[in-house]
Amino acid sequence: MPDPQLSLADVLAAAGRLAGAAHRTPVLASRTLDEITRGRIHLKAENLQRAGAFKFRGAFNRISSLPPGTGVATYSSGNHAQAVALAASLVGSPAVVVMPADAPPEKAEATRGYGAEVVFYDRYREDREALGEKIAAERGLVLVPPYDDPMVMAGQGTAALELLEETGPLDLLVVPVSGGGLIAGSATVAKALHPGMRVIGVEPEAGDDTKRSLEAGRRIQIPVPRTIADGLQVSTPGELTFEVNRRTVDGVVTVNDEEIVRAMVFLFERMKVVVEPSGAAGVAALLSSAVDASGLRAGVILSGGNVSALRFGELVAGRTV
Repeated sequence: MPDPQLSLADVLAAAGRLAGAAHRTPVLASRTLDEITRGRIHLKAENLQRAGAFKFRGAFNRISSLPPGTGVATYSSGNHAQAVALAASLVGSPAVVVMPADAPPEKAEATRGYGAEVVFYDRYREDREALGEKIAAERGLVLVPPYDDPMVMAGQGTAALELLEETGPLDLLVVPVSGGGLIAGSATVAKALHPGMRVIGVEPEAGDDTKRSLEAGRRIQIPVPRTIADGLQVSTPGELTFEVNRRTVDGVVTVNDEEIVRAMVFLFERMKVVVEPSGAAGVAALLSSAVDASGLRAGVILSGGNVSALRFGELVAGRTV
């Protein structure tokens, strides 16, 4: 697959399309978090984005560029599903979304609520990409992948663009990693604006496909990871995202589920912020010292907040910071 050559210009163009459609989410800070990490931490609250996650940025950037009324299809565990459904509804396009049968019910319900048709599959036995491609081909729809698309990556990069516009130069940017679209767009922006900035990805301990792939210099496939971070449950990096990330990302660390929950509790109790497990991965890396931010000005993207009250309560019950 050809190298996408993602650029800052692509992200700036995406920012223009997103103006007035996406929320410009706030950048949050916590004195307690600064004291724990011995750094100055800036949290980009994409849990407050439309559809509850950064995914709306990439989905809208891609879908809004299509001819009006063009039907779209995608595959997603939940956040991209909702983003595509919402973006399609805003431009008047039909959408079909392939989702795992064990996706959080609230994500499937929200996807339907935005007007999309949902087709379920078994994530441990079936190939979601093949299913999405088959449905798109049979129905004449445009496939909008969750990460392996230059316009999707560019849209995701606008989160980091906004963060840096507000904070100025940072020493470090910490980004959750699933298929790699968010960190590809974010690292492209970071390296273009401030070449000395380090960009570190965070994966679940059970789902370290990007970490292994970058270390091996080629895409590695692992079994579908079993982790509470359902938004980070991919088994191999995207082809396009991997080519961008191998040039721009300085490293990837991992966190376990217990560390993710600890970060969720911290954000809730100390900052009154609700994030889903995937969205807490960056803060988990700081609190666990997987990423050392001491003496640094660091940015962290809280990638999403799509978690039900019941699930949130189950995860954090009895836990302390």
